[in-house]
Amino acid sequence: MIGGVAIPHDNTAVGHSDADVLLHAVIDALLGAAALGDIGELYPDTDEANRGRDSGEMLREAYRRVQELGYQVVNLDSIVFAQRPKLSQYKAAICQRIADLLEIDPSRVGVKAKTGEGVGPIGREEAIAAECTVLLSKQLTEE
Repeated sequence: MIGGVAIPHDNTAVGHSDADVLLHAVIDALLGAAALGDIGELYPDTDEANRGRDSGEMLREAYRRVQELGYQVVNLDSIVFAQRPKLSQYKAAICQRIADLLEIDPSRVGVKAKTGEGVGPIGREEAIAAECTVLLSKQLTEE
């Protein structure tokens, strides 16, 4: 799973939840932008309730907490670092899935993919990583 989309590949990520590296990066970006800590604090890997947990469900819950503080996503941009699988043909589906989870227009979601050019853990296909930046806007309330 990358960005909530099942992508065929001969390797699989290993993690306590469903190991969706991109959705985890989105969760961390949201929580960080709202000063709500990080994914490990909200969903610790020591809690058996999180074993095999759907990262999409985790993202929805994290975003609900962000919204409770009065924030909304303006846009987000992300990068997946993986030698393989190649993600070009899946980027639109990933954008759509993230947009659906956050209930925003997919035009506000950016997804890029970078390889390791055969160098380092990413390039040797020993690892996959993701980064995400999110812009939040606080809804002003009248007093």
